[in-house]
Formats: sequence, structure tokens, C-alpha cells
Amino acid sequence: MKKIAIIGAGISGLYFANLLEMDSDFDYKIYEKRPTLNLDESYGIQLSVNSIKLLNKIGFKDLKAHDVSFPNKVNFIDAKNNNKICDIDITRFNEESNRYTTLKRSTLIKFFLNKVPDSKINYNIELKDVEYGEKLKVNFSNNLNENFDYIIVSDGVFSNTRSIIAGKDTNPKFLKSVALRGNIKTHNNSDISIFMGPNFHFVIYPVNKNKEYNFVSIIKKNLSKKQAEDEKLFKNNDFLQSLISQINQNAFINLNDNLENIKAFPIYVSKKLEIIKRKNVFFVGDALFSFPPSFAQGASQSIETSNDLFADIKNESDKYYRERIIKIKSVNCRSKLNHLAFNLKNPFFAFVRNISLKYLTKNERFLKSYLEKIYRN
Repeated sequence: MKKIAIIGAGISGLYFANLLEMDSDFDYKIYEKRPTLNLDESYGIQLSVNSIKLLNKIGFKDLKAHDVSFPNKVNFIDAKNNNKICDIDITRFNEESNRYTTLKRSTLIKFFLNKVPDSKINYNIELKDVEYGEKLKVNFSNNLNENFDYIIVSDGVFSNTRSIIAGKDTNPKFLKSVALRGNIKTHNNSDISIFMGPNFHFVIYPVNKNKEYNFVSIIKKNLSKKQAEDEKLFKNNDFLQSLISQINQNAFINLNDNLENIKAFPIYVSKKLEIIKRKNVFFVGDALFSFPPSFAQGASQSIETSNDLFADIKNESDKYYRERIIKIKSVNCRSKLNHLAFNLKNPFFAFVRNISLKYLTKNERFLKSYLEKIYRN
């Protein structure tokens, strides 16, 4: 029986654990640096058909219907006047039992945890060092040493484990943008709506069928390195209000009266894809590569990477990185393009973008190449 250490209990790590639970050829343990997992957060995530198909294989389709939502469209809207520009019918990418889905991130984490025994997760522990030999000897922060056949690194975009294994600084780069997220009260649309403004855009969508809606805005912010790394700044009420005011001044909505559970955080993305040539050590999810968020593929790609790696290990193959590179480049290119297009400040360029969107959202060749290629493959 092969022993596997999973470093990090996020989406990619927990999904990988769920796959291992279904296979008696493997034993595993999860090591999480946090003291506990926050299961109360109501912020949303989007899952396209590519990941839903994989989740349904482990029972996701049996989740209670009111805990998820199935949007039919993505609406593109002018944030200033609330005028709809165009839309994309995303049901065209659905399959019979695999549909584009929105839900709370905590709902997905709880689903994963229901299938993972509590004894498999070790909290308040970090990987400190790895000794390479016939087995991988892992040294942990609690002075524990244990041998494994594989190490799966899934501790997120700020993965310290990645830097330890690489033997160098692999920190991500600040995208010069800040995310403002919360739950919005006055909204009544079952679809995904993207509101585009100057130097910002925000997205609203339902996270279940209980009329709960996720709000997330990406705001261009040229902060210094020191400011971007200052956790206190992003909890400062004056700073939060400045972000809200930036949107309020250029949007039809007054967020002061509509947002709850407000949080802000800097957006970091991967500088490059780090391929570490260490036998039986692999990266998945954001630890492998973190995208700009404007293509909403973060969670789906985390699930995809874990699924691909599991198949690679199970079949004793070595295709994982070769195949992932292709998909990562495709998703990253689209994520960067969306980030640029959704936040245009120049009115002329925004006008050209809107005209282009009206054409492209109805163009079959574009939809198949730009979306279906990612959503369904």
C-alpha cells in the first residue's frame, strides 16, 4: 500500500483525499497549517462542467438541491447605468447531469470533509523539510518525522512547501488589484451578472436556491509591496470604505446599504509554472499555478489537476505535467484577457469592447474555442 502525504486542506487537497478514499491501494494523511477549517464562510465559487463531471463521480450530484444553483446565463452589464450589453447562454455547455454550478465554497468543503475521516487530517502542522531516498522522509513542524511514497503539495498560492521543495523563493506576484467580496442583499437574478466599470468590475450570482447572493469585485489598485503584504490594511475600515466608494462613484448601486460580511484581499498570481523534478513530489491547485480570477476557473482547475494527478499515480504514468502545461496556458491566457477587458477605464476602448462582446457572445466558433474548450474538456 502506497503512503501519501497531502499538504494543505483546500479544494485540491480534499478532492484528492476523496479520490484516495475510493481506492484501497493507497493510505494518506492530510497536513493543514491552520488550526481549523472555516466552514461558516458564505462566499461563492463557480464550477464549470469540466469539474462537475469529476465531482459527480464521488457523489456530488446527491447534494441537496437547495444548496446549489444552476445559472442559465452570464450577463454583461454596464456598471454605470445598469444597462445590459449582451449575454452568453451557458446551458449550451451543460450535459445531462453535469451543469454549470454556483454554490458556497464552504458547502463544497463540507461535502469533501463528509467523506474524509477526521483522523486523516492533522491541524497546526507544516512541512519543514524533505529527505529524499527510497522513501520520502518528511519532517514536520511538531518534530514529527514520517516516511511517504508521495507528497502532494496543495497549500495554495502562498505555498511555503513549494519554496522548501524548490529550494528557492517561489512566491507569487501581486496583480496590482484588490478583491472586495461579501454577500449582497438586494438582488434577484438567478444568473451570473458581470458589471463592468472603469478600473473595476464586480460579479453577482446566487450561491444556492435560498436567495443568497455572492458579490465579488476586482478593483485595480497600485499598492506598494509593503501595502500589499500588510494584513492590517485589508481589515482597516477606512480602506474598505475607500474600495466601496470607488465602486459607488462609478456604478448604479450603493454598496453601503447592500453588502454584508465584507472582506478585502490582494490578488496574487503565479509568476510562472514551477515544474519541480523531484521524484514522487507533485503540486496541485493554486500551489501548481494561480490564475487571475476573472475567468472563474480557480476551483475547477484545482479539481482537474487533482484528478489528473491521481490518474497519473494510479496508472504509474508520467503525463501529468505535460498535459497540465497545455491547459494552464489556455486558462491563464483567457484569465489575463478577461482581467484586461472587464476593467477598461478609457471610454472609447470600453465602447469597442462592448461592440465586440455583442458579436463574440453570439459567434459559434468563438464560443467553442474560448469557452467550450475549457468548460467541457
